[in-house]
Amino acid sequence: MKGTTAEILVVDDEREITDLITLYLEREGFAVYAADNGEDAVRMARSLQPDLVILDVLLGKPDGIEVCRMLRSGACPDVPILFLSAKGDDCDVVTGLSEGGDDYMTKPFSPSQLVARVHAHLRRSRVYGKGRHVQQPAISYPGLTIDFRCLEVRRNGVPILLSAKEFELLAVMAREPNRVFPLEELYRRVWQTDSMGDTRTLMVHVSNLRKKIEEDPSRPTWIQTVRGFGYRFSPDGGGGRAEVASI
Repeated sequence: MKGTTAEILVVDDEREITDLITLYLEREGFAVYAADNGEDAVRMARSLQPDLVILDVLLGKPDGIEVCRMLRSGACPDVPILFLSAKGDDCDVVTGLSEGGDDYMTKPFSPSQLVARVHAHLRRSRVYGKGRHVQQPAISYPGLTIDFRCLEVRRNGVPILLSAKEFELLAVMAREPNRVFPLEELYRRVWQTDSMGDTRTLMVHVSNLRKKIEEDPSRPTWIQTVRGFGYRFSPDGGGGRAEVASI
């Protein structure tokens, strides 16, 4: 971020979409840069180091998913990535988010809702940049430690690499163990905006988080699903109560 102006990289091969997004974001005071293909997107991301990337899934070669992999592997490992796609099926959502995307919106989308999502992701990014969580250095449970100073999670002493959203999701629940978080509330707490009734983004992040911290992700003991309500964090690893199952 240069001064107080956030820099946004918009990647879409439809000029009308790029122009629309640019118009709304510039009205909010953001500096907006555009690319219409994956190669230019990666090159510009390396040069600009933007504060947020809005990335269309259905580019040419490389497509948006591959661009996300390249950004996460070195060019911009921590930048928030918001996927856009005309395809809204679960397979696209899971693939995009599993490769490192932070959020997902389908076309056609509301420009005002897109702007709200951008503001929300930038707020979360700024919170971590300022080290707000240092007041509470760490939370430790048997076999699991969440360190807020270095934004690191360790399972049985071994560091686990989490994305920013996965870390925040775990932190929110671990601060209030055994509390059942409704899906909508958990989404608002982590993404700082409403889900608009689509909680797939949250569910995919929970699934990814379980794969990283659970001994057996198909039978989770830390992050449990309470049927009909939401999720809860079990401080002792659970114990398989009847009302608990995995999503």
